Amino acid sequence: MQTGVRSAVAIPVRDEAQRIGRCLLALARQSVRADHLVLLLNNCTDNTLERVEAAPQAAGTVHIVVCSLAPEQASAGIARRLATSHAASLLDEGVLLTTDADAEVPADWIEANLRAVAQGSDAVCGRALIDPVDALHIPMHLHEDDAREVAFAQLLNRMRAILLPDRADLWPRHTESSGASIAITTSMFRRVGGVPSIPSGEDRGLIERVRMLDGRVRHDPSICVTVSGRVEGRAARGMAETIRRRMLKQDEFVDEAYEPAFDALRRLRFEQRYQRLREGARSGRSRGGARTLATELRVSTDLLANALLCPYRGAGWAMLEEASPALRRKRVAFAELPREITIARQLLRSFAIRRDPAASGASLLVAE
Repeated sequence: MQTGVRSAVAIPVRDEAQRIGRCLLALARQSVRADHLVLLLNNCTDNTLERVEAAPQAAGTVHIVVCSLAPEQASAGIARRLATSHAASLLDEGVLLTTDADAEVPADWIEANLRAVAQGSDAVCGRALIDPVDALHIPMHLHEDDAREVAFAQLLNRMRAILLPDRADLWPRHTESSGASIAITTSMFRRVGGVPSIPSGEDRGLIERVRMLDGRVRHDPSICVTVSGRVEGRAARGMAETIRRRMLKQDEFVDEAYEPAFDALRRLRFEQRYQRLREGARSGRSRGGARTLATELRVSTDLLANALLCPYRGAGWAMLEEASPALRRKRVAFAELPREITIARQLLRSFAIRRDPAASGASLLVAE
């Protein structure tokens, strides 16, 4: 792939002497190499710096930033914000990518992300898969829990794809927004103010900022990176901490992003109505139904009017989600996950039957 698009990769690094070599070797083998690589070595106490300096050249120019963050700032989220901000400063226009220091990206990682951007995406999210060797040391019950959670997420994702299709994120797609693989145009990165200044969840926060400004986000299932399955991690509330906690005892609830299937359907129906009203309001057509929607959402008609006239659809809907008691999220207990998966499959099958009555006996395989 020939491209004139400039790119920079940003990686926060903390005590990664054991894994940073493989990360950098993978970047050195890229079919399209980055113009810049920024490695933010924060609060390292091992010989990570020596390993980095001895690694093969992984980009046109490698920038090693060594810093010592104060205890209240020494988090993965803040480190990624600093790394990505530094990388963005090296580009006028282009694509900023970020991954983790314990990750190994495929040889076409940069190329695949640049291709998705060239096709119109403002941000691209890849998947993070646990190293198969590390996975052998994780108890089987954790793999089973994860498989059920991913299956449920994909069922809800498929429901959304049917009811609120997104031309920028067509099926097949996934649901992850992992810092192990995110690409974003520098123009969008600057519009949203960069990575949120929060200790963890900064990856999801960045993508949510893009959505709030109606950015085009692609969850590309063909872009997959390998991450470690270690239980002694470098970041609080990270994957390692989750694995270690679940090895001792199953979490009570699945990821907070997922809600019961019927609730998810109800939310989608409300969002459909919001979008139709918004289209009518902005085109000067009748806004019939606005009062009814406000009543059902239990918000004022003035608040709904402000949401409908908000410059960005995503920000307007976020206003309603924050204010409406009817849109408060309920958590899904792990114990209820099999039942919720069954309900979601039944709902999707009913959608298929409505579109094609001959599909009544069809198997709905949307969570593969």
